[in-house]
Amino acid sequence: MARVVKKRKPVEAPATPLADMMERHLQALRVQNYSEYTIKNRRVHIGFFVAWCHERSLTEPLEITRPVLEQYQRHLFHYRQKSGQPLSFRSQHSRLVPLRVWFRWMTRQRFLLHNPASELELPRLGHRLPKRVLTVHEVEQVLIQPDIDDPLGLRDRALLETLYSTGMRRLELATLRLYDLDTERGTVMIRQGKGKKDRVIPIGDRAAAWLEKYIREARPHLVVEPDDGTVFLSNAGEPFSLDHLSDLVRVHVDAALSADGKPGKRGACHLFRHTMATLMLENGADIRYIQAMLGHADLKTTQIYTQVSIRQLKQIHSATHPAQLPKPKEPAPADEAARAELLSALAAEEDDEEGEEPL
Repeated sequence: MARVVKKRKPVEAPATPLADMMERHLQALRVQNYSEYTIKNRRVHIGFFVAWCHERSLTEPLEITRPVLEQYQRHLFHYRQKSGQPLSFRSQHSRLVPLRVWFRWMTRQRFLLHNPASELELPRLGHRLPKRVLTVHEVEQVLIQPDIDDPLGLRDRALLETLYSTGMRRLELATLRLYDLDTERGTVMIRQGKGKKDRVIPIGDRAAAWLEKYIREARPHLVVEPDDGTVFLSNAGEPFSLDHLSDLVRVHVDAALSADGKPGKRGACHLFRHTMATLMLENGADIRYIQAMLGHADLKTTQIYTQVSIRQLKQIHSATHPAQLPKPKEPAPADEAARAELLSALAAEEDDEEGEEPL
């Protein structure tokens, strides 16, 4: 059955001096070596504001004052999505921060004499835990959903196993290349992850075996020349878009967790990232190793970031990841403050990756 892929329509900023200034700012970010993914997000969030201003006949940077920005902030607070739900405070925060950066840049470049966003108060953000985390049994139910006798089903099984084993981000999975995999050593190279940082992380034996089977038996049926080496390909032989990837994973999660006709836990790629971190913590993994797996540079309240070798990280992964545990273990006590900070960081990421609909 064909899957419906929901694509978000980007907001087209009208051609105004304010929009031109946005483009100059984005080009400055490229010069500073910001990732294209970051620049794309900045374009979306600033574009919302530029379009909102155009509706109110505000087209010049000099016309933007602090009261205008505060009015836009109130607009975000009162906005309702198609579902009728408001934007979360974290999403409101995510839409306002790029504006503060943009206006600071315009002021430093002398396009503005005064920064109207300098005293804009952002919504307060509390620490929150992930909304949904799967149990070991629920994960296994999701993993068995794809029909592995079909090339697309085999691809899906390998994809889900990789997400579960590594906890990598959605973008990192979509851009994974064949030369990044070392299944013999049980490692994966994440190139240019968040913050343009590379890292090497373990992948479990089971996930590595499914990857090898997919690459050997299914990928040749999907690939279209010239082959750029992307590991996971769509049925059109192309790299996945991020929305398509989320849609694919969500289909299997829904099928597994709503099998009895009752609504189950919802989620997509980031659900596996939450789940991997939580289950490894419960099995006694040191928070530092989880942090290295996830690619978090810092956990503010604990300040415990240290570099760990891939050998140590592989040992911890093998000892604590439930997909390869020989038998259930009693949960080990963990530093609750560090645990809460880690899970809160994961929850914050979810808004960026699979958050609310655009305005």
